[in-house]
Amino acid sequence: MGRIVAISNQKGGVGKTTTAINLAASLAASENKTLLIDLDPQGNAGSGLGIDKASIHGSIYDCLIDGRPMGEVVHQTELRFLDVVPSTADLTGAEVELVNVEARERRLVEALSELAGAYDSVIIDCPPSLGLLTLHALTAADAVLIPLQCEYYAMEGLAQLLSTVELVQQSLNPNLQVEGIVLTMFDPRANISHQVADEVRRVFPKLVFDAVVPRNVRLAESPSFGKPVLLYDIRSKGCEAYLALARELQKRQSSRRRKSSRVA
Repeated sequence: MGRIVAISNQKGGVGKTTTAINLAASLAASENKTLLIDLDPQGNAGSGLGIDKASIHGSIYDCLIDGRPMGEVVHQTELRFLDVVPSTADLTGAEVELVNVEARERRLVEALSELAGAYDSVIIDCPPSLGLLTLHALTAADAVLIPLQCEYYAMEGLAQLLSTVELVQQSLNPNLQVEGIVLTMFDPRANISHQVADEVRRVFPKLVFDAVVPRNVRLAESPSFGKPVLLYDIRSKGCEAYLALARELQKRQSSRRRKSSRVA
């Protein structure tokens, strides 16, 4: 299995699903075989890629609750190198249904093991909470990528998320890393955007990606057409930002592999 990256922030409205969709699409555009897993009961990652929830033949719920093989619920998208495992509203009750299940936090790990070697990258869109579903994602992931909006209260809850990551590292997934923080909804005309960006870079100088996602009309419109922004308007600033983020992510990962090989 390729590198598994969970896109997480318990604060809603930060561009989490937008990042999951468009980062996955941008990775696929470079012929990096990518799987996007929608772990949010709202199901917006799937619908944002043109998946009709009324006609799907299975979802992530079936894998977590019924043990259905993940390969049976993978759906193709318009992009040749991008597949998606969609979510439905059934997932809302999954946390309750899994309460008494033994080793429940490892259900996603077990489901993904079946696809070992099938994908270069796996992106997981987490729900806007730090509940059991997000715990599933962090247990299965190699790294977590945190979208952070350039608005008031941007860092609210960030300490809690990083604390959760640390707890997961200690008890469930010692190999989990923080991949980085991506600044979203940046408005170059607004002083607050620059202030937030400067503050986050000051506090987390090694974690913040250089690529910054701007507020962009075409980026906001594309989900209503069931397309990632690169299929909706490849020349838009939103598309350029996510392509840059994908390149930067791949560069970081290549650098990490080279360092690991030298140590070995």
